[in-house]
Amino acid sequence: MPPSGRALILTADDFGLHERVNDAVERAHLHGVLTAASLMVGAPAARDAIERARRLPRLRVGLHLVLADGAATLPRGDIPALVDAQGRFGDNMVRDGCRFFFLPHVRTQLAREIRAQFEAFRATGLPLDHVNTHKHFHLHPTVLSMILAIGRNYGMRAMRLPYEAHSPAWIRPWMASVRARLRRAGIAHNDYVVGIAHTGGMDEAVLLETIANLPHGVGEIYCHPATAGDTALSDGMRSYRHADELNALLSPRVASALRAAGATCGGFGDVFGDALPEAAVLS
Repeated sequence: MPPSGRALILTADDFGLHERVNDAVERAHLHGVLTAASLMVGAPAARDAIERARRLPRLRVGLHLVLADGAATLPRGDIPALVDAQGRFGDNMVRDGCRFFFLPHVRTQLAREIRAQFEAFRATGLPLDHVNTHKHFHLHPTVLSMILAIGRNYGMRAMRLPYEAHSPAWIRPWMASVRARLRRAGIAHNDYVVGIAHTGGMDEAVLLETIANLPHGVGEIYCHPATAGDTALSDGMRSYRHADELNALLSPRVASALRAAGATCGGFGDVFGDALPEAAVLS
């Protein structure tokens, strides 16, 4: 931790969703302040994302587990209780969360898919900097338990804690419970995130305000940059201002503010360094 007591991880989620996302990640890392990206291993442009990541050795790449509103890694025949006829997870997370909790056969298939996504990431040969989930589904106790049990065998050493300052009071005990479970499991995590309240609108003004008011500890700013295009990247992203988020990551004003703040920037491995637990990896 630097003398300022502040460290910051700047992450792009949905790496691999589309070549527009991948292009934005590469540009924001090479010419801006982006330090990390979370890879969707089963997404349509995952192969392109992996090829770019291999050209960017300083970009810290993690696994963005998809268990809702996205494509599964395994074929439908292996996980029929989880996906539709097109092999996609649904977006009713309350319903699926109940099924994960109460139905043993669904849990068996869920564990199978989580393991397959870890396997797919390992096959890329990229170092695993961190793990998080699409739509923060790891806040579900069953999902978190499975990730902790499976991930330790694939070198998982850090996870995102999706706790944002000024979150509603009712969520704080739950976040404290998640934090405690990560600590007991020996998994490093950030202290807070920025990106929930302004999802899809992490523009220059938001980043400048965030950097000007950085608390002590390890923070993660996550965003969804992409280059401009004629169609939405997904139905749930129709209102997202992807190009504004990319421009914010490329902004000289943002870069200058980060330097002035004196925060250590990088991926989880850079920020935590030797404090990261030893990774256990399958032989």
